[in-house]
Amino acid sequence: MQVKAATVSAEAEDRTGWASPPSVDSSLGMKLLPTVLSLVAGSVDVISFLGLGGLFTAHITGNLVILAAHLVTGGRAELAPILSVPVFVAVLGLTRLLASGLEAIGLASLQPLLGLQLLLLTCFLALCAAADPVIDPSAPNGIIAGMLGVAAMAVQNALVQISLRGAPATAVMTTNITRFTMDIGTVLLGRDPRDIAGARNRAKRAWPAIVGFAVGCGLGAVCEAMFGLRSLELPVGFALLALVLGLPAKPESGVRR
Repeated sequence: MQVKAATVSAEAEDRTGWASPPSVDSSLGMKLLPTVLSLVAGSVDVISFLGLGGLFTAHITGNLVILAAHLVTGGRAELAPILSVPVFVAVLGLTRLLASGLEAIGLASLQPLLGLQLLLLTCFLALCAAADPVIDPSAPNGIIAGMLGVAAMAVQNALVQISLRGAPATAVMTTNITRFTMDIGTVLLGRDPRDIAGARNRAKRAWPAIVGFAVGCGLGAVCEAMFGLRSLELPVGFALLALVLGLPAKPESGVRR
């Protein structure tokens, strides 16, 4: 009896409850969420680019290109683009740790990460609004504001990978457009029904994110031209909508061996 009890106890220790991220196809709200997040990324990226001296908050590749161009040509490299890459990477790591901690106690990470993104964007807006009508992107408050935007986009890039199963990228349109084009080619020219079905499903998920990002860029550019950095109210509003859409999401419980 003691041996049997010990065996059962060991098996119980190896089986821990866990919360699986909700699927992007689990509800209408989850299907809409990547599009809304793309609106956030597109609008905040163009607003920060126009209002903070060319800083990309969602497009770290762009910051690397600008930084390399300035360094090679002998131009003056601004501090914000230099800081954006390590800040982005650091926040990605911290977001992963936070999500792992939530998963360890059986909680889904989607809602907390959406809330964290909203908080960071709200602080970004508050700093910029406090410096109205303009903010110096090379001043300490301008650099901190920009890094808050970078941090918010790092959280978003992480959450679509770890907190929402099946979601496309919402801020990396090069990847999305490449994948979408290849999948359309597979749908039109492929021969394996399973490959065609998978490509059709991925394309169906990707195109709303591509359109959302483009629309977000357009709206952000128009609003920034009219209202300056106060137009960050636009992505903050979209981030609030994303949080509302994510609130009803239920994690899929299971057992991890």
